Amino acid sequence: MAGNRIHSIHSTQAAPPGGHYSQAVAHGGVLYVSGQLPVRANGEHSAGQLFAVQASIALDNLVAILGEAGLGPRDLLKVTVYVVGIEHWPAFDQIYARYLGEHKPARAVVPVPVLHHGYLIEIEAIARATQEQPA
Repeated sequence: MAGNRIHSIHSTQAAPPGGHYSQAVAHGGVLYVSGQLPVRANGEHSAGQLFAVQASIALDNLVAILGEAGLGPRDLLKVTVYVVGIEHWPAFDQIYARYLGEHKPARAVVPVPVLHHGYLIEIEAIARATQEQPA
């Protein structure tokens, strides 16, 4: 994936893009993952679901996209989470910790007044796109 080319990443295990964008793009050893809403891979919306369900679906999408690029959660460098209702922060932190384990990338949780389709969460991320070789 290294080099000057931009590589688009698409996973059928994650929600398809709902607009003119890629699920992720890789360039220069970095993977940029577009904001993932809690839409299931089959396109089913979950806006009426509890926050924990929505958070898990968005994280499932993120993990699927990482997997399509040959990566995993341990490759995440920076995660930005947009949350409607700051009261959801503790619940998100617990769910997020289950997905990432001991790995703790840089992260921002941004409270927002509203998200598309009435969702409660959106997650975007940056990951290393190439594995470092052992010394």
